[in-house]
Amino acid sequence: MAIMHSYLNFNGNTEEAFNFYRSVFGGEFSGGIMRFKDSPGCDGPDSKVSEADGDKIMHIALPIGNGNMLMATDALESMGQKVTPGNNYYIYIGPDSKDDADRIFNALSEGGKVEMPIADSFWGSYFGCFADKFGVQWMVDYTYEQKTA
Repeated sequence: MAIMHSYLNFNGNTEEAFNFYRSVFGGEFSGGIMRFKDSPGCDGPDSKVSEADGDKIMHIALPIGNGNMLMATDALESMGQKVTPGNNYYIYIGPDSKDDADRIFNALSEGGKVEMPIADSFWGSYFGCFADKFGVQWMVDYTYEQKTA
C-alpha cells in the first residue's frame, strides 16, 4: 500500500480550520484550494450548488512532515450531508494499483454502506468511499500514473 492519510469533514468552516492548521504546521496547500464552484456541473444556471455553497471547500490538502497529508472538505447540507461527531473524518488509502484499489474497496466495504462506488472520477483518479461494517469511514483513491513526454 502506498499511503494512508486523514480526511476531515467540516460544517462550512474548512477554510478557517486549515488556515489555523497551516499556522501551526507551516507549509502550503498541496494543489491549492478546490471549491465546489470549480467542479463540473457546479457552475452556471443549471448548477445544483448554491452561490454560497459554491465558495465552500470541495478539497484541500496540507502536507505535514515527511509524506503525511491532512485533507478535508466542507460537508454541504444542501447535498444531504450533515456533520456530526463520528462522521467528520475518513481514513484515506492511496493504493499502488487499480487492482489493489478494487481489492481493498471490496473487502473493506463488505457488510458496510457504500457512499460512492469506486469508479473513475472527474479529477482523474479511481475513487470510492464507504463506511465499513463497524462504522469507520474510508476513502480509496488510486491515482493513475502520469505519462511523461
